Amino acid sequence: MRSINADSLHQALALLGELMELRAHPGTHFVVCGGSSLIALGLVRRTVTRDVDILGQVEADEIVSPRPLPNWLLTAAQDVRAQLGLPADWLNAQVADDTLFRCGLPHGLSTRLVTRSYGTSLTISFIGRADQVFLKLHAAVDRDGGRHLQDLLDLAPTADELLAAARWTRTQDPSEGFRFNLAQMLTHLGHGNLADQL
Repeated sequence: MRSINADSLHQALALLGELMELRAHPGTHFVVCGGSSLIALGLVRRTVTRDVDILGQVEADEIVSPRPLPNWLLTAAQDVRAQLGLPADWLNAQVADDTLFRCGLPHGLSTRLVTRSYGTSLTISFIGRADQVFLKLHAAVDRDGGRHLQDLLDLAPTADELLAAARWTRTQDPSEGFRFNLAQMLTHLGHGNLADQL
């Protein structure tokens, strides 16, 4: 199994789109976030990831939950995996949990997407930098830092961006425990004063 870099990312998606077209699968438009989106848009210094995180599916100009992914898509993804030596779950929608869609994506996310077509059957929209800050801050707090924190540091958000992102994360988890951890994360990022504005 190999990690996914910018070249293999586009190669894998192009092959997936080709298989979808050959097998007469319906045209599909996904919204992608995480490391693969960061790499595709060159937003951070890291150059590899292990998967493509499907955040949503575009239907009638609305971003809706992509879960569950259809079996025909998972089968095609496994065929791509076998051909390119990718991880077994290289294409997944684990990030698109029910809370995210119940509580709402960052406002205006759909206007900041960068869209690319892979053949006639597959369209991928990568989320932009501002929305990466929102999602990476939430993930860094929720999952205790790790690569999400490093990505966030590499994105170098301003105080205003962090405040907007922090307020959005509170819509996802209004608990006092999360607020405490969020305040600690903001302090770690050098913006502890923002906690009083949440």
